[in-house]
Amino acid sequence: MKNKYFDIKDKIYDITEKYDEALELLISVGFDKIKDENMRRAIGKSITLEDALKLKKINVDTFVAQLVERIENNEVRLNKSSNKKDSVKIAGILPCPVRVPLTEAFEDWLTDKNYDFHIDYELKAASMGIDWLEDTLKSQSKDDLPDIFISAGFDLFFDKKLFGKYKSEDMFEDLTGFNQYNEDFHNDYIKLEDPNKQYSIIGVVPAVFLVNQEELKGRKIPSSWEDILKEEFENSVSLPIGDFDLFNAILLNIYKTYGEDGVKRLGKSLQRSMHPSEMVKSHIKKTDKPVVTIMPYFFTKMVKKGGPMIAVWPKDGAIISPIFMLTKKDKKDKLKPIVEFFASKEIGEILSHNGKFPSVNPKVNNMITKENKYMWIGWDYIKEHDTSSLIKECEAIFNRAVKGDV
Repeated sequence: MKNKYFDIKDKIYDITEKYDEALELLISVGFDKIKDENMRRAIGKSITLEDALKLKKINVDTFVAQLVERIENNEVRLNKSSNKKDSVKIAGILPCPVRVPLTEAFEDWLTDKNYDFHIDYELKAASMGIDWLEDTLKSQSKDDLPDIFISAGFDLFFDKKLFGKYKSEDMFEDLTGFNQYNEDFHNDYIKLEDPNKQYSIIGVVPAVFLVNQEELKGRKIPSSWEDILKEEFENSVSLPIGDFDLFNAILLNIYKTYGEDGVKRLGKSLQRSMHPSEMVKSHIKKTDKPVVTIMPYFFTKMVKKGGPMIAVWPKDGAIISPIFMLTKKDKKDKLKPIVEFFASKEIGEILSHNGKFPSVNPKVNNMITKENKYMWIGWDYIKEHDTSSLIKECEAIFNRAVKGDV
């Protein structure tokens, strides 16, 4: 594949300024620091693409081929749709383990469709953060908002400065067509469907424990969130603070169940924050080993068998961060087949089987034992609280506890 787009001796800053695909691909192979705009400028202007890849021991030719392919695929997509009058805009932030297979499935599905409108989509990896989207949402009118938006977490969807301000205008409608969610999420213990039929959910990110048995030192293996909050686990727990959507879900659920004192105790339990991929190897460190790490279920599958690390599904339920999907109701005729695709069994199995993000599609076997329950704050709680403000309040309590101020 011929590269007519950039030179490998161009600075990273220049290439990422020109091609969003470059920024996304670089982050996916480990250049996390350039997610921050200031760092992208500082680092990007000081090093060429070639030198940066060699420093990371990444094959330059393979990387260039992947980047060129992404750029050309996007160009083809834009050219195909340039002559169509109407458009549908899809935006999303997808969990990293499933972003590529899910995007590929969507592009395959689109191949034989001949809609009389243009489909403009941007599905980014969660590792890129949400800052880029927050700025966009705040600056755009409701007519400019994505027609379909997919992401995990509570911040964007219920913040009254973002999507939340349109909820009261009855702007969204659940078009998935599910009469009832998967039995894992519709039973005597949990009902995940939005009773007002505004918000759709396509799957969840569950948070579970990974316990280093060698560091327990006489303590019992924690089996519940209440155990994690006990004094004996102070300064012993690693939390996914950088994984904003999951961490916010943890804060909200702890606050709902244990109140302000629970959030304080969670802060006191913190030993450090780590990325999940770092957590699963934490037992090989000589010092600073957390006893318990709280992480998405997916990463527990990376643990080496026979080692001291064991996964524990909390008996009171894995706290979940739902993967929401919002759809504009005034375009329902155009959007319904697209929504049904994202809610389909095919996508559900990518989420559930590839990413260990259990699907709500009733036809998907999530392969999670029925004894393993989920903890969900509930639609009534969301309705009765300003979750965005509550998250900020919980963060403040948590941070004071971490500093020892409470």
